[in-house]
Amino acid sequence: MDFKDYYAVLGVSESASPEEIKKSYRKLARKYHPDVSKEGNADEKFKDLGEAYEVLKDPEKRGEYDQLRKYGAQADGSFQPPPGWHSESGFGGGGYTDADSRQFSDFFEQMFGGGQGPGRGAGGGFRQNVRMRGEDVRARLPLFLEEVFNGTEKQVSFAVHEADKQGRIVARQKTLKVKIPAGMREGQHLRLKGQGAPGIGGGAPGDLLVEVELAPHPLFSVEGRDVVVTVPVAPWEAALGATITVPTVGSKVNVKVPKGTSSGRKLRLKGKGLPGKHPGDQIVILQIAIPEQHSAEAEKLYKQLAEAEKAFNPRSKLHL
Repeated sequence: MDFKDYYAVLGVSESASPEEIKKSYRKLARKYHPDVSKEGNADEKFKDLGEAYEVLKDPEKRGEYDQLRKYGAQADGSFQPPPGWHSESGFGGGGYTDADSRQFSDFFEQMFGGGQGPGRGAGGGFRQNVRMRGEDVRARLPLFLEEVFNGTEKQVSFAVHEADKQGRIVARQKTLKVKIPAGMREGQHLRLKGQGAPGIGGGAPGDLLVEVELAPHPLFSVEGRDVVVTVPVAPWEAALGATITVPTVGSKVNVKVPKGTSSGRKLRLKGKGLPGKHPGDQIVILQIAIPEQHSAEAEKLYKQLAEAEKAFNPRSKLHL
């Protein structure tokens, strides 16, 4: 008797998780479903997939099958069940009398017993009752920071694969209006139920997953829910302290620069980041900016300052 390698049929490893087995089965079953596939051996492939999944999805049958793999192989490459083999997980209820209606192989029937299992109506076989949910479709939606901050409504276009009247798999373009709530972050998804690929055999359609992609901004960057902006300050503002105006997303606010501020100091504006149940903050990074050219009077003042502060060594921590 020929051995059926169900792991190879589903294209998974022997250590595959139930989720990996299910995912692979759904992908291949869609590819070889006789109602839509144009592969020459689609019907046979589809039956093999159904048989393999019937065993590997069930922990008890899978355990028995793994024992068969380990102890049933013969030196000449053939297969014989181990002595005294008896499946405890067979379908029961007797086998089919009509050989043409069998949808499982002789290997399966001998190893796990005949009878009508799930999805195997009498005379109808496995294929008739297969209902598959449609695939989820993913689309990326680029947005400006202001759109994410305030919320917006955008159109998104994407392709879904479906069978035409001749059973060929074709791509169909869809365009939907999508409402983006305020405060969505880079990489977050919106799920639109039932807007993905259509199901097979009356199965439910898949969903559309819209992933937010944030376009670069000339002033701001985003870290989680916080908005970050770098603001230049003059040397005298940093030394003496000052009140300056800084931009926020969609507005501007006045902030105090503490006296004696060094370049790189961060100020936090609570609640000025991305909105949400727990709004983010705006982080203001102060950067001391030096004029490219100085007047003669300014240079004279700098020399006086250098003389007055000659005890100050800004590189003291470098041990120079």
